[in-house]
Amino acid sequence: MRVYVVHYSEIALKGKNRSYFERKLVSNIKEKIKKGEKPRIRREYGRIVVESGSFEIGEILKKTPGVRYFALAIKTEPDIDGIIKAAVDLAPDSGTFRVETKRSFKEFPLNSMEVNRIVGEEILKRKNLKVNLKNPEKTVYIEISDRNAYIYSERVDGVGGLPVGVSGRVACLLSGGIDSPVSAFMAMKRGAEAILIHFFNSTLHSPGVRRKIHDIARKLSEYHRLKLYMVPFRDIQLEIVRCIPSDYRMIIYRRSMMRMAGMIAERENAKALFTGDNLGQVASQTLANMKVIYNASDYPVFTPLIGFDKEEIVDLAKKIGTYGISILPYDDCCSLMVSRHPVTNASIEEVERMEEVCDLREKEAVESAEIFEYG
Repeated sequence: MRVYVVHYSEIALKGKNRSYFERKLVSNIKEKIKKGEKPRIRREYGRIVVESGSFEIGEILKKTPGVRYFALAIKTEPDIDGIIKAAVDLAPDSGTFRVETKRSFKEFPLNSMEVNRIVGEEILKRKNLKVNLKNPEKTVYIEISDRNAYIYSERVDGVGGLPVGVSGRVACLLSGGIDSPVSAFMAMKRGAEAILIHFFNSTLHSPGVRRKIHDIARKLSEYHRLKLYMVPFRDIQLEIVRCIPSDYRMIIYRRSMMRMAGMIAERENAKALFTGDNLGQVASQTLANMKVIYNASDYPVFTPLIGFDKEEIVDLAKKIGTYGISILPYDDCCSLMVSRHPVTNASIEEVERMEEVCDLREKEAVESAEIFEYG
């Protein structure tokens, strides 16, 4: 019988909470499988077993945070004869190989080295192969539990990290660029549910731009279900243009967004804000300006990409599938009517004094937000 053997990494370090993390991972996998399919999913010590050979489930496991790697394996009785038969079937016909055995069931009559030797000898008798323990072309993996043995030869990497939901909920500011979707993904990888927030200017943004934001949200929802808030920003932006000098508008725009994101975080019971900020990448991302911008938030602001260079962020965006969407042309509302040389060393006192003359109806904008759910 073919089954998926799923492995995690950090969950194994959670001590008394380990069972909770495992159950959450199982729950997330079940939630992502279509209602028409009902594979049996169970926890065994150190692994999760999904009794289905469906290709679709393999694709789901690739994009489930908390999964370190998985394999489509042959399940057999935990006896050496059944293990040998499955291992021979999976071994290649030529080239080099090795056998690697792990036993979570320590009462199995053979230890791991003995299983490796016995199974390896049987494979050599029947296949035109050579042993290479350091750099084989193929590895035959054997896992032995008290219930079953699992034999496979191909591992598929997963997302890693923690199951979404174990770290609470965060509000992620989402632009149409490359960085912020990666930041939201990083939040999910660390076990947080993501509430996406996009601020749009109805005059500036064409239907194509709105479609782009929805496409990014849809792509991110492949990793876990999420919610998207589309918050109208036009009236607030026009008010900022009316009363704020152009070299300070970028900072005021972003402070306003921080306050509104905080309102949504309160509504959604989120505990923090995530942004795609990257130190020194643009004028608003100097240390002085980020201090002023984040000061507007009543919530902690996390920036998982803060020390990455652009190439690293691009590589991650390509890996998670958002890059091709993010590079489509779009108009960023934060760039509207700002100076070519914005201030890079703003002070909180000066910015707060400027904001006093503005009538920013942020609560009204949040109440007018459109809300979408994906996944």
